[in-house]
Amino acid sequence: MIITLQQVGKRFQRHRIFKDVTYTFSSPGKYALLGPNGSGKSTLLRIIAGMQGPSAGTVTYTDADQKVIAPGNIFSQISFCAPGQELVEELTLREFLTFHFSFKRPLAGMGVADIIALSGLQGAADKPIYDYSSGMKQRVKLLQAIFADTPVLMVDEPCSNLDEKGVQQYREWMAAYSTDRLVFVASNDPREYDFCTEQLVMEDYI
Repeated sequence: MIITLQQVGKRFQRHRIFKDVTYTFSSPGKYALLGPNGSGKSTLLRIIAGMQGPSAGTVTYTDADQKVIAPGNIFSQISFCAPGQELVEELTLREFLTFHFSFKRPLAGMGVADIIALSGLQGAADKPIYDYSSGMKQRVKLLQAIFADTPVLMVDEPCSNLDEKGVQQYREWMAAYSTDRLVFVASNDPREYDFCTEQLVMEDYI
């Protein structure tokens, strides 16, 4: 997968967030989007994911066969995790993952039971997610993204609400399951992105 940004900018009314982002992201590759709060890294991540339109510029998606993918069809190629992402909290973890992986395939050789076993949440697998702590909910968000069989993986502040054990778990999952993917990490915390080989600093595009 290749994602190309050409002079991408974003403005909210009269307030410009960033401008003239021209960059090519190629798979496999790990890219960190860095900047202070309010610099636009989460906004840029959503634009790259096709969840939000830019105010200026273009985003182009090209698959492994050099075919251009229409922005409306990119959803199936991307897994996404962000702090504000909503979960269907009335479902149990087992029900939620079964539902999620009914429209996005899990990684090869894995089923819902395998993913739950890796999660460390086996004891709560049949409890409704609304009974989970904030850290447990964040692990669920990571599970549905990291273990989906997509060429692109995007995580925004992935260790929000995680304790040290959870942070280490995230790092182990990323090391084991993102090798051949195009990975984006929007973050201010080096523990979340220090494995990334490329960095895009939002302050360069003010």
